This record gives sequence, structure tokens and C-alpha cells, in this order.
Amino acid sequence: MPSPESVPEGEDVIRTAMIYRKSVVRAIGESVILDDPAFANARPPLAQTFRERGGARDDTFVVIANHFKSKSGDGTGDNEDTGDGQGSFNGDRVRQAQALVTFADEQSAAARTTSVFLMGDFNAYTEEDPMQVFYDAGYTDLASRTQESTYVFDGKVGSLDHVLASATAAEGVAGVDVWNVNSVEPVAYEYSRYNYNATLLYDESPFRSSDHDPIVVGIDPDAKFVDLNLLNINDFHGRIEEDSTVQFAGTVEQLREQAGEDSTLFLSAGDNIGASLFASSVAQDQPTIDVLNALGLRGAAVGNHEFDKGFADLRDRVIGPDDDRNADWTYLGANVYEKGTQNPVLDEYDVFDVNGLRVAVVGAVTQETPSLVTPDGIKDLSFGDPVKAVNRVAGEIEDADLADVIVAEYHEGAAEGTPEGATLEDEVAQGGAFARIVNKTSPAVDAIFTGHTHKQYAWDAPVPGEAGETRPIVQTGSYGENIGQIELTVNAYDGDVDAYDARNVPRTEEDPAALVEKYDRVADVDQIVTDALDEAAEVGDQEIGSLTADITTAFKGDERDDRGSESTLGNTVGNMLRDTLASDERGGAEIGVTNPGGLRAELMYEATNPESKDGIIRYAEANSVLPFTNNLNTITLTGAQFKTLLEQQWQTNPGGETPERPYLQLGLSDNVTYTYKAKAKHGHHITSISVDGKPIKPKAGYRIGTFSFLTAGGDNFRIFTQGKNLSDSGLVDRDGWIEYIESNSPLSPDFARHAVQAQGLPKAVRRGKKVSFTLNELNLTSLGSPKNASAVVRLGKKKVDTAKVSAKGTARVTFKVPKKAKLGKTEILVRVKPSGTYVQVPVRVKK
Repeated sequence: MPSPESVPEGEDVIRTAMIYRKSVVRAIGESVILDDPAFANARPPLAQTFRERGGARDDTFVVIANHFKSKSGDGTGDNEDTGDGQGSFNGDRVRQAQALVTFADEQSAAARTTSVFLMGDFNAYTEEDPMQVFYDAGYTDLASRTQESTYVFDGKVGSLDHVLASATAAEGVAGVDVWNVNSVEPVAYEYSRYNYNATLLYDESPFRSSDHDPIVVGIDPDAKFVDLNLLNINDFHGRIEEDSTVQFAGTVEQLREQAGEDSTLFLSAGDNIGASLFASSVAQDQPTIDVLNALGLRGAAVGNHEFDKGFADLRDRVIGPDDDRNADWTYLGANVYEKGTQNPVLDEYDVFDVNGLRVAVVGAVTQETPSLVTPDGIKDLSFGDPVKAVNRVAGEIEDADLADVIVAEYHEGAAEGTPEGATLEDEVAQGGAFARIVNKTSPAVDAIFTGHTHKQYAWDAPVPGEAGETRPIVQTGSYGENIGQIELTVNAYDGDVDAYDARNVPRTEEDPAALVEKYDRVADVDQIVTDALDEAAEVGDQEIGSLTADITTAFKGDERDDRGSESTLGNTVGNMLRDTLASDERGGAEIGVTNPGGLRAELMYEATNPESKDGIIRYAEANSVLPFTNNLNTITLTGAQFKTLLEQQWQTNPGGETPERPYLQLGLSDNVTYTYKAKAKHGHHITSISVDGKPIKPKAGYRIGTFSFLTAGGDNFRIFTQGKNLSDSGLVDRDGWIEYIESNSPLSPDFARHAVQAQGLPKAVRRGKKVSFTLNELNLTSLGSPKNASAVVRLGKKKVDTAKVSAKGTARVTFKVPKKAKLGKTEILVRVKPSGTYVQVPVRVKK
């Protein structure tokens, strides 16, 4: 590099210089030497503007070569060696750094570029004061990312040499390395030892050309960023059905086409299978596995429903052996261990090559899994904290430099989403598993997909420990209704995410035939779906019964499956369990109990099959309601244990923590009613229980008909594990349900509540005195539920009040106890109309 016309007076004989390849870059203008008093005891910086040969103005960059004052010598004032390791003349080096930043700004402005590199021997280690000046000015120390050093002194290694890049310059860096050819080589090889020893060891090779190692930086202005297109599903649950499955596949392919095949990675947050529609469940979910294989699913967190038939089924059939894979994607479970160990039984992560970058995907499942599946199927497993597992694995990936980008797939999520009006802040404030995901997931993780709670959101989550930085966290809802999409713009050099966009893309409504014609993968999916529907139709289209009106789960707005509310379907299944298992041969059930999570579809009056009639129940429709193939069991609980069972609707995990779903409403046969207080301590919610019209007896035994899932303690109803005389009927839920429908058709919804929230119920009343209490939430939210209008109140057989029921389902009851009311035990009886809800509360009449 030629010297400029203007040079400082009294320059040292040794000065900074540059060598460049004219065939690659060309110098723009003449070089400039900084003439500043700060460099009176150092070599002044030399600046030159360059541009790539044939490049545009945008390819211009400034390089400034430096050599700051050394650490040796005796300084005074702020140049004195204070013993902090920075040596002498630290004050001068700080001033030199400040002057260099100003000089760099001037050269940047003159060259009309913000791409600046500062390089040379700064005589300051990476964390010393002069370097902080550069960091505060927005410069990045490129070589520090290599975790290599350039200098050895007194047996210690470090880096006095640096290449510092402005933010714009760093974007164009394609790679960095330290060329360790000098500092670690014997000093005898050095030019300073020429003719120094009896034996001449010096040679002309590159080794020990200096006591400092060179830093090599690659610049590629045309490849500054790499775009990644991450597509995701969660809780697909075997949605194999006409048109919508093809449209789901078409949406995946449209998004893949827009971003490019090489840029796209298709993933899942779990529950691909289980609780599936009939066409999938009747074939053990093989059609769903085939569809996701056809769409090129690459990796998925394992979900709790993947364990529905036990770990052996997941491992041996769903995944399959290495030499005969069934699911072509990698099932990931970083927090699923051999019981009593920390040995993972599934792959913890996988690394995929996407658009030239290494993308690691780490998967983990909800820690509540043992309470959500039949315990016998996972008895040899334990489930750890998902966030701790993800962080542990992410740390291992980062330490070993196995990936450029890390994605976390959690089968766990927020309790509410955007459609419910929730915000990230709302959900984090509630604490629990989702808050830990947001607040505790390692900053090494660049993007987070979630699942399990069937909610929909695409939020910007703060990165822990990095003020002002955010990363995307997404859940798609469920059933393939949306495809989650996170688009990352990644710096190819260091793997930093420069920008991202996160959203949920609704399933396309485009004509399925057009999608099949356009996309090969969709055509494959269409054939799989057609074959599955044809095979299922032979069984599924059989008419097995009828109904007079919709019988459904509880709804919250337009969304089904509100598991915190009583439903006509839950109570109907409760009746089925009691009646189907009532005979002595099947266990002698007196009460039927069902869990709300077991109800996976509705019984609708309007025909879903165009060839069927309204009010007809087909085999496939019945199967879709109870698709788990749980065994039907009976077990004896005492009256006190049955009360505990109802108390356990207010959920706690075995460790005492409140899970993401804090309340689960059991479905009960119609011979059971109870009252409760919504706000009470754990174990003190239930205020009265009646069975067959009589108060429950705490010490008496009651035979409960239910699913094997519950008798094993599923859904945190652990009291079942303390029951007596467990009996397996030999029936599975589907067979018992279909038998019940065949024997009891036409089915009709019963809108009477079995559980009534009551405030202020008395245990005793006095003759001539006023009694007041309130009944809340008297209206069911299942489809077709009527709005109640009145509540007729009796004390014993005597009518004492008719209370109005508000639009919100509240009745405020007030009556005076008759002066001649019979003393002793009696009941307050309330009949709510038109639903037929019956409230029965034992009281004692006193004088």
C-alpha cells in the first residue's frame, strides 16, 4: 500500500502497513494516517478504503491497521501498572482507542460506507479497558468467537491481536480463524534468532515469522445472510379426513415452495398420533404416519399421546428398528429417561442441513405425561423437567459447535392463546410450565415451538439475560388448522439471528384437486387418505344407533372441549360406564366416571355423511368420541375416597404443583349430584354429595365404572390407586360405548347439571328464620343447552321459594323456614327449570 502524501512528522522507522491483492479488491483513494497526540508513543493508524473488483458502491469497506502502545515501561498517573493485569500505559491505550473510534467514523463518512474493520496489535487482551471502548462503539471482536488465542507470554495464552468489525461489516463476514503458526512455535525458529545459536534453526517457512499469530477473516458481500423457513405443526391427532388433510398438506407445500425446498425444515411439537379420527385410529394411526412421511417431516418432539399404547409400541412399531423405520422423522425426547437414571430412551436432538446451515432441533415433552397416559405403559420411564433438559442439550450442542442454529420443540404450552385475548405477559404471569419455557430456556435457543394445550399464538418472547432481545415462540392450535411458520434470517458466519418473522398460517381453502395436481407430495397424501377412508368406510359407515339432538363437550365460545366445564357428552359417557359395567359379571358398577380429556369428538344430530340421515350415529362417529381403546374397569372407592376424587378435579401434580390445566371436570352418571365452593382450600371444595338420591356415606363402598386410564391414576386422579377390588371387564371403551348406543338409542342430551356451585349453603336452619344462599353457573355450555329461568325450592316436601335464574345462570335463593317445620334432619331441594338440574342439600332444622 503506497504511503499517503501527508505523513506525521517524526514517524517511527517501523510503521503500520497493508498488503492487498489487486486482483480481488481495489484501493479507493489514497491511504490516510491518523495524526493525533494520542499516538505520540505508538504507531499511528493507517486507513484505506477498498472495494471488491467489479463490485458496486455497496461493496465498499474501510480497513484501519493499528499498533497501540505496549504494556512495558514505567508509566505515571493512569499509565501506572496497577497490578490488575493490564500492564503499564493502559490510560494511553484507552485514549488511543477513543481517537481511533473517532478516526474510523471520519473515514467511514468520507467513504460513504458503514462497513469498517479495525485490525492489528492493540496490546490489549479481549476484556481490557481499551477493548471496551470499541465494544461500546458497536464493534465486534471477530477472533474471540474462534475461542483461539494469538499470543503466548510467560507461559500464558491470550489475544493482543484483534479484527474488530462494525455491525455492517460483521454481516458480510463468511468466516474467521486464527492461524496458529507463530505463537506456539519455538522462538529458535524466529528471524530474531538468525545466527543466534551454534546450530542455525531459523528457516524461511511461515512458522514463527513473528511472535503473534495472524487472524484470517473471510468476507463475502453476496452471502451475508441465510434465510431459514421453519414450518411446524402440533397436536395433529391423526386428522385423516376428506379434503382438509389434503388442504393441510397443500398449505405445507405452498409455504415450502415460497421459501424454497433447501431453505425449509418441517417439524412437529408432538401428538402427531393418538386421540385420532376413525380413519386413522382404526388402522393404529398408520395413515397419519404415512402422511407425515410423505410430507417430509424431519423431526418431532414426542407428545404424551405418543405413549397412549405404551413406550414399547412407540419404540417398536411407531418408530421401528433402525433398519426398518416406520416413522421417517426423528422422535425427540430429551427429558424422557430410563427410570431411576438420567439415560435418555429417545434421541435428545437431531441436526439438519438447511440452506447450508446446521440446524439442531431439541425436543421435550410435558412433565405431566405420567398423569396423562396409562401408567403401566410407561412404568419403566421417568419424565424430567423439560426446560432443564433442553438447556442441558443446547449447552452440549453449543460447547461442541454442532450447530449454527438451535430450535426447541416443547410439547407443553400456554393455557390460553391469541383467540382468547391472551398475551404473552398474561400467560407468563400465571407461572407454571409455560412461564418457565419463556423465562428459563437458554439464550442459545433461537426459536421455540410449543404444543399440548391446543392454543394458538405467535409471540415475541424476551431472551433471558439479553436486554431488548426477543425470539419467537409459536403454537398452532391443533388438528392441522394452522401451520406455524418461523422465518429466520441468520448471519452465516456466526449463526446469530439478524431478524425473524413468526406467524400461524391458516390451512388453505384452495380446491383439493388443484393442490393434488400441482404438488407431488400432496398427490401422495391424497392417495394415502383415499385408501385410509375406503378401508375405514367398510366398518365406519355402519349405523349403530340414533340421537334426538346434539350431545357435545362443553364449549367456550366457538371452541369445543372446555375441559373445565360439565358437559352433556361427559355425563352421557358416565351413564354408559355405569350401565355397561352394572352386571356382576362386568364388575357391578354403581357410579360411572369419565375424564374430560377422553372425549375427542361430538355426537351431532346433523348428518356428516351425505348418504346418511340426520340423527343417525355411525360406527366411525362413535369411535371418534372415545378413540383410546382403554379397558373398562370397575373399582371400589369408599364414600370418603369418592369425595377426594371430586376434590382432585382441582388439580395438583404429585409434587404439589398446579398443572397447566388447573381444573378438570369429571363426567358422572346421572345418579350422582354434588355441590361445591369454587373458592376454597385444596381438599375443601365439596360441600355435599348425593348418590341415588341419598347423602353419600363416607365409610360405605361404591363400585365405580371407569377407564383403565383413570384407575391407574391418570389425569392426577391419584385416589383411584388406593381403591379396592380392581376388576377388568375385558371390554375396551369403543366396544362398551357402541354396545350402549345400540341398546339405548335414541340417545337424548340431559341438560341437568350434576355439579352445582353454591355459596352460603347452611348446615342447619331455625324455625321462622330467613335462609339465603346462591347457586351459580346453572347453565351448561354444551351445544343446545337451554337457558334456565327458575329454581323451585323446597324444605323437605314443602315449597318455600321460586327464585329467578339470571342470564348468567345465577339464582339467589331466600326463604323463611316455616314455624312448624319438622325438627331434625331434612333436605333443601332445588329443581332448576327447564334443564332439570336437581340440588339436594342435607340440613338440620332447629328451634
